[in-house]
Amino acid sequence: MSDRVTWQVTDDAAVIYEQSFVPALFAGAAVVLADAAGIDRGERVLDVGCGTGAVTREAARRAGAEGRVVGLDLNPRMLAVAERVAPEIEWRQGDAGNLPFEDAAFDVVVSQFALMFCPDQAGALRGMWRVLAPGGRLAVAVCGRLADSAGYAALAEVAQRVCKPEVVDLLHSPFTLGDRSRLADLARVAGIHGAHVQTHRCPVRFPSIDALVQTEVMASPIRDIIDEASFDALIRRAREALATWRKDDGEVAFSLPTHILTARKS
Repeated sequence: MSDRVTWQVTDDAAVIYEQSFVPALFAGAAVVLADAAGIDRGERVLDVGCGTGAVTREAARRAGAEGRVVGLDLNPRMLAVAERVAPEIEWRQGDAGNLPFEDAAFDVVVSQFALMFCPDQAGALRGMWRVLAPGGRLAVAVCGRLADSAGYAALAEVAQRVCKPEVVDLLHSPFTLGDRSRLADLARVAGIHGAHVQTHRCPVRFPSIDALVQTEVMASPIRDIIDEASFDALIRRAREALATWRKDDGEVAFSLPTHILTARKS
């Protein structure tokens, strides 16, 4: 698989991801996902595509010392940051499409904003279902439609004008499962019965418009393909395009539609 498909990032990008993306979006969304999964004390939990561990840490807080929580990611740089932040959690490198666990090994499987980047999305869901024990719960979060997230839609429109197509494609890539019916169809193909899809609106808050753009670029593979002139133009034009969502203190805030697929294994 190519770096672009798997969203491999550098060491610096993984640090920026944890320091900037997690407080801006992923930590709050982790609470929503953990609530949807109903994680309880003493449970065995797997977080697939854990990144630097926002959901994994929330799961560990809920499962407590009696539980077992594992964060799995393909990217060793993300895992290195995750382990530095929470060395007490079990971190594993592995592919969401080929989970290195036995059948029925977990009571809960969660995944936040990772399924969109799996080459075989139905296969990844099938693997998550396989490692669930009878009575176990699955909760998978993906981004909703780009058009329904006004702030990100505005940023993508600016990029369309000032960046090369590869950059625009990467900005659009998190939203490829924005159609709820497509997510439900994937669950059926994966053999997951009784699945439900609900849409939540997760808050996105960055200290400034510049911080948002810098994080989107520097914490992703975009940093490796964008030239300096395009980066500068993206920031300049984004200041105007996202002004509607800027508060008096400079903070920029909007919401991200998030579809969460849930199912209980019989």
